Amino acid sequence: MQKSDPRKEIDWSDVRKHKYGHLSESVSQYLEATDFLELGHFTWDKYLKETCSVPAPVHCFKQSYTPPRNEFKISMKLEAQDPRNTTSTCIATVVGLTGARLRLRLDGSDNKNDFWRLVDSAEIQPVGNCEKNGGMLQPPLGFRLNASSWPMFLLKTLNGAEMAPIRIFHKEPPSPSHNFFKMGMKLEAVDRKNPHFICPATIGEVRGSEVLVTFDGWRGAFDYWCRFDSRDIFPVGWCSLTGDNLQPPGTKVCIYLNKNGSTGPHLDKKKVQQLPDHFGPARASVVLQQAVQACIDCAYHQKTVFSFLKQGHGGEVISAVFDREQHTLNLPAVNSITYVLRFLEKLCHNLRSDNLFGNQPFTQTHLSLTTTEYSHSHDRYLPGETFVLGNSLARSLEPHSDSMDSSLNPTNLVSTSQNLRAPGYRPLLPSCGLPLSTASAVRRLCSRGSDRYLESRDASRPSGRDPSSWTVEDVMQFIREADPQLGPHADLFRKHEIDGKALLLLRSDVMMKYMGLKLGPALKLSYHIDRLKQGV
Repeated sequence: MQKSDPRKEIDWSDVRKHKYGHLSESVSQYLEATDFLELGHFTWDKYLKETCSVPAPVHCFKQSYTPPRNEFKISMKLEAQDPRNTTSTCIATVVGLTGARLRLRLDGSDNKNDFWRLVDSAEIQPVGNCEKNGGMLQPPLGFRLNASSWPMFLLKTLNGAEMAPIRIFHKEPPSPSHNFFKMGMKLEAVDRKNPHFICPATIGEVRGSEVLVTFDGWRGAFDYWCRFDSRDIFPVGWCSLTGDNLQPPGTKVCIYLNKNGSTGPHLDKKKVQQLPDHFGPARASVVLQQAVQACIDCAYHQKTVFSFLKQGHGGEVISAVFDREQHTLNLPAVNSITYVLRFLEKLCHNLRSDNLFGNQPFTQTHLSLTTTEYSHSHDRYLPGETFVLGNSLARSLEPHSDSMDSSLNPTNLVSTSQNLRAPGYRPLLPSCGLPLSTASAVRRLCSRGSDRYLESRDASRPSGRDPSSWTVEDVMQFIREADPQLGPHADLFRKHEIDGKALLLLRSDVMMKYMGLKLGPALKLSYHIDRLKQGV
């Protein structure tokens, strides 16, 4: 395991000088020197000047002064604490890498419970460390097989697997002596609702050993409290040093669906009619994912839409089911409505579906989900200012070409520059929808955010059946209908695989400890569960 030598520890300004060839002796000098080091369209130097802000000093953070190297590889095995049961040490597999972070999946769990750790986290260790210290490897919470099969499962899992060598693990840095943060300081922070994102953030409040992390541009939608020595917060410039992808400050985008437009030969018009009237307001990458996934789910043959896409990098994941298998693909990273519209315009031209999307609402002639209903159920996409395109969009799109285009299969791409020159550029692109049969089902779509694996089903309340026979989906429906304020927590029940039998066993203390619920929602849920038991 690599240990930091105090004699060799150098200040971040020296690291930056070495990496970028700039001479700088402080954070502010480094930021001036990296004025043109752009992360997408975002630069810290320009942003700090515009907001008259100061970055939090490096000594505020529990992070290595010299960011650790990430030498892990996909599929390597290691030991990790179960984030849902921190007393257990489990076998984990590296399933993703970004910057100095690892995306981990506990063996015996599923892909709904992946989590991220820094390569110098004390919560990850080489295989064999647990036994060496007198411990015993445990199955993860929610182990999919019978507990008695765990020893044999573990043996098969480790047999022939590539173990992460001890030399690529790093010693966790020490905590700061106390909380040095002050309100208004800027930093980079993990978005805990979407932990693959690191975003610009501000210290909103300081209370004792805790700080309130507020994400710039999101009006409280993603804010959270954490300890000052949390490993989820980083100094300004961390992502540029580690190679992680810093998301620009939240600019919500929104695209509108023309349900009276042409769906073309590949999309089912009835399924399109069951979609919400718009996608967003939300991050550009999320809106793109929802629109593309809707196209796939509305297709007569999902393989057709999927064939027009190519593997991207840094964006959200979409999926399609064909040839009796589920296929997944990463979309490209996008950070503005311009890129979203360009991508969708090209995709939908291939699908021969025109005039289905625009940057302004369309007049609908049928009963549809209202904006109020959509915003209420879409808890993380709070109402706010929407970026509205003007006539200049065509000029900005026509001559521009970038790596995003490569994520669309070029075999059937046709130039659409004539369409882009149309006055106002109002009609744009098509997206299509998830096969839902009722307005209630559409609300379920909205509340699930980027969840992609929906199937058409009866939207009637499941309470007419024995609750012990409920599926996870039935439980989620029950939660949403029992109390609309509990709707945002419904996804936790999928994440923790809570079906009807598990629901009847839940207590408020269990929900708070293992599901991360606060006291208020936990008590409300306990009340509704108790009422459910009385009716069994």
